[in-house]
Amino acid sequence: MNRFEQAVYDCMKPTEALYEQTRNPFHRKIILNFWRHVHLEGAGLYDQICADDMMVERPVYRITWGANPAVIKGREGVKAFYNSVGDVVLWNSDDRIAVADWGIADELTFNLLGLGGIMQAIGYDVPDPHKFYHVRSRQAFIWPYDNRALLAGEHLYEDKTSLVWEEVDEAELTTAARVKAIQKELLDQLHARFGEKFWVWEPEAATA
Repeated sequence: MNRFEQAVYDCMKPTEALYEQTRNPFHRKIILNFWRHVHLEGAGLYDQICADDMMVERPVYRITWGANPAVIKGREGVKAFYNSVGDVVLWNSDDRIAVADWGIADELTFNLLGLGGIMQAIGYDVPDPHKFYHVRSRQAFIWPYDNRALLAGEHLYEDKTSLVWEEVDEAELTTAARVKAIQKELLDQLHARFGEKFWVWEPEAATA
């Protein structure tokens, strides 16, 4: 296992730590939705992210990383956005994460690994379209949730002063397909740990 694959395996440990120290049952459901969402996204299971039990009917995403800020509205727009990113490995690290009634706040390092041409298309000015790069920057993720613990959107703000990249030797690369398999493995572990529909908020059960 190389360093990039290990980073993907480790990416949700801060979320797990937050869950373990949180006692508010509503906040716990928000964390579990967030946790499941990240693994679904990494596995490419976008339809499940946009399902009625995960997301509001009309989500709004505000994306300000790369060179092309965008506002994306509606589930179909969200799915189109996910599909547009291309064959890039994505993961988060160094999170400082918190939860409240309104949702999740997370300052993190956002990491991308892929071909320079794809990075350039996203808006990162790496030198060579034919070489591979690890691009990273500090970002603030604000994920609002509604009173059903459903995701209402993503507001992603990049600190461009922190943006760095490094060329990666092809011998050290992992593939998007391999990372999808890792994320699916972690998703299966999450379901095995917490059971059926573990992310669904049922206020009656919480107060019983």
